[in-house]
Amino acid sequence: MGAQLRVYKRRIQAVTATKKITKAMEMIAASRIVKAQRKVTASMPYATELTRAVTAVATGSNTKHPLTTEADAPVRAAVLLLTSDRGLAGGYSSNAIKAAERLRERLAAEGKEVDTYIVGRKGVAYYGFRERKIAESWTGFTDSPEYADAKKIAAPLIESIQKDTAEGGVDELHIVFTEFVSMMTQNAVDGRMLPLSLDQAAEETGAKDEILPLFDFEPSAEDVLDALLPRYVESRIYNALLQAAASEHAARRRAMKSATDNAGDLIKSLSRLANAARQAEITQEISEIVGGAGALADASAGSDK
Repeated sequence: MGAQLRVYKRRIQAVTATKKITKAMEMIAASRIVKAQRKVTASMPYATELTRAVTAVATGSNTKHPLTTEADAPVRAAVLLLTSDRGLAGGYSSNAIKAAERLRERLAAEGKEVDTYIVGRKGVAYYGFRERKIAESWTGFTDSPEYADAKKIAAPLIESIQKDTAEGGVDELHIVFTEFVSMMTQNAVDGRMLPLSLDQAAEETGAKDEILPLFDFEPSAEDVLDALLPRYVESRIYNALLQAAASEHAARRRAMKSATDNAGDLIKSLSRLANAARQAEITQEISEIVGGAGALADASAGSDK
């Protein structure tokens, strides 16, 4: 019985240590969510006005450009998948991967080949384990991305959209990331970055019912779109990285809170078992003492006779 009690005590100590770790991780994730939310909010005005500018240029000219012109028969698409570098975040990365798989199946059903670009070690590990081809990958910054990271990611994507498909280029750019809705809700979503849908862009920027002014472009509308193309892609990727980071911290906080609560419940359960074992041990000791005392009394009574 004493051995069983020691086992319970060791398990309680181990679970208590784990609870301290998960509680600390929960508090760290909670503090990082606020910073990530501020960055998301700060990035929105720039992304909105840039999209509005692109919409104005595309609407005010008849220039055909990869930024706004759809291919007659698209045959190749690039998909950028944003996952996390670290685990312990519940289903955060797996939900994004599932959304990317659904998008891939949809594009394949439309007869398009898919080039996959991945951010985050979890996505790289998933594709690597299944021996799937990855066009390019980036890791090491998912929980705290900077604009320089977005530029680094955007460069090969922009290059691929500007190439002809016969030379390895793509007709469309898609992105899959986890949208931050609230502390409790984060949704894995996919969206097409390029070619830009003017109706969708107008709706996102709130300019759907506005009458856009007429512009004269110098040196030309095409040159303006060439200058705006990298800025637009970078801003979209940066905003998605920030939302994904906020979602990752929120998912990790929720997962760690659940782990902390479960550890507390397990400690209570083990404590009850330990107490029951201790009571059984005491009862046995008392029984042995009483039995020994009774035996001595019987022996003494026999000797007196």
